[in-house]
Amino acid sequence: MTADAPARPGQSGQSARGGAAGTATERLQRLLALVPYVVSRNVVGMAETAAAFGVTERELVDDLNLLWCVELRSPDPYCPIDLSYEGGEIVVSEAEAIGRPLRLGVDEACALLIALRMLAELPSIGDGTALSRTIAKLESAAGSAAGPSAQIAVQLDDAVARSAAAQSAAAKVTDALSRGKRLHIAHYVPGRDEVTERDVDPMRLLVVEGRSYLEGWCRRADDVRLFRLDRVLAIEVLDVAKEVPASAEQVDVDHGLFRPSPQDVQVVLELGAAGRWVAENYPCEEVTELGDGRLRIRLRTPDTRWVRRLALRLGEDGRLVSPPELAEQVIADASAALSHYA
Repeated sequence: MTADAPARPGQSGQSARGGAAGTATERLQRLLALVPYVVSRNVVGMAETAAAFGVTERELVDDLNLLWCVELRSPDPYCPIDLSYEGGEIVVSEAEAIGRPLRLGVDEACALLIALRMLAELPSIGDGTALSRTIAKLESAAGSAAGPSAQIAVQLDDAVARSAAAQSAAAKVTDALSRGKRLHIAHYVPGRDEVTERDVDPMRLLVVEGRSYLEGWCRRADDVRLFRLDRVLAIEVLDVAKEVPASAEQVDVDHGLFRPSPQDVQVVLELGAAGRWVAENYPCEEVTELGDGRLRIRLRTPDTRWVRRLALRLGEDGRLVSPPELAEQVIADASAALSHYA
């Protein structure tokens, strides 16, 4: 039965989409508690139930209408919850499965414990005392079912680690913005393959194309700069007030960060499965799947020196297709490097 189905006798006919209190998460928690609450009492009044859950009777009706959409897979293949609230009294039936305490299977307990341990490894989690207690309680409740999960070592991959580092950096940027303080950062510049340190007066924290950036007045460049947070290797909030010049203008990011010039060189690279990270870390105009995990990417750059270094770094995991003269330079660079070993 859908939320837009005609109302049964004794019901308001109000759609389940209408004005239920709280966020979606709060409403889900209320729905999960509502069924056992009614089932344990057999019959309970509308006013009493609404007061117990801190909602109005109209909002309670919305919740009850939504419960009709819940289908239980046990004990029957199709077992919708049945309910009625005629005469101001709520009766729920065919809901024994949801009324029983949760029992985790071995695979479910292991999956939950592994996920919690991975969460505890994130730097952005801060004080993990509550999380540690939760893991300990779950291990105790799971008993022998928790055994297999203890044999699995959780190690964050590079992508997760970079995301966690970006979250940690974002927290410090937010702190500096709220207190009007200057930042000192160490930032990796892939185009030059170097790490630079600089003081930055933060202007704003923004997300562009799914990545977090710090925009600020860079005191080294004496201009506004954007710093991708997953490339910030170290960040410190200084006990110095920020001083952003009145002439500083925010970068227009409405159309993205990549602004190719007609004078830029068009570069085409073919990447193996182990070289796909290039497409995730450099602004590409075009990305084409070639099968077997391989990619062809096209990008533009005003300076091809970093492309030559990138091609050498990729080795057998990538091939520079065009321009041909740049590919020849890469071959010459590789030959010169090999000559030193001879």
